[in-house]
Amino acid sequence: MKTVFVLNGPNLNLLGTREPAVYGVHTLADVERLCAQACERHGFALQFRQSNHEGDLVDWIHEAGRLHGAGELAGVVLNAAAYTHTSVALLDAVKGTGVPLVELHISNVHAREAFRHHSYLSSAARAVMCGFGVQGYPLAIDGLAGW
Repeated sequence: MKTVFVLNGPNLNLLGTREPAVYGVHTLADVERLCAQACERHGFALQFRQSNHEGDLVDWIHEAGRLHGAGELAGVVLNAAAYTHTSVALLDAVKGTGVPLVELHISNVHAREAFRHHSYLSSAARAVMCGFGVQGYPLAIDGLAGW
């Protein structure tokens, strides 16, 4: 059974209460349930994690890279949140491990502030999703199943 890593960056633990007009009313626990259901449909194991610390995300991408090297990873769905726009370290981790990556954003970042229009991760991602709300997560997992 292959594994899907769903990694969530800073402040996503506040889903459901943080700017509901932008991010909706669903909690991170709701997102995890959606991901678990999508993984079950495709026969994937799920590693669902969130951290406000960049180094944790880098370490988890390295962990996913080891599984990828062993042929045991379906892919990574990464909502790096604000780190999308600032983190060369995350870009280097993705490039260094070669993990198949879907970059995900709950909101349409291109309809928001100009600083959110640039992503350090997009150049290393196989796909980029934004604006589907939390439903983007199971869509991303469906996409991984097709690779």
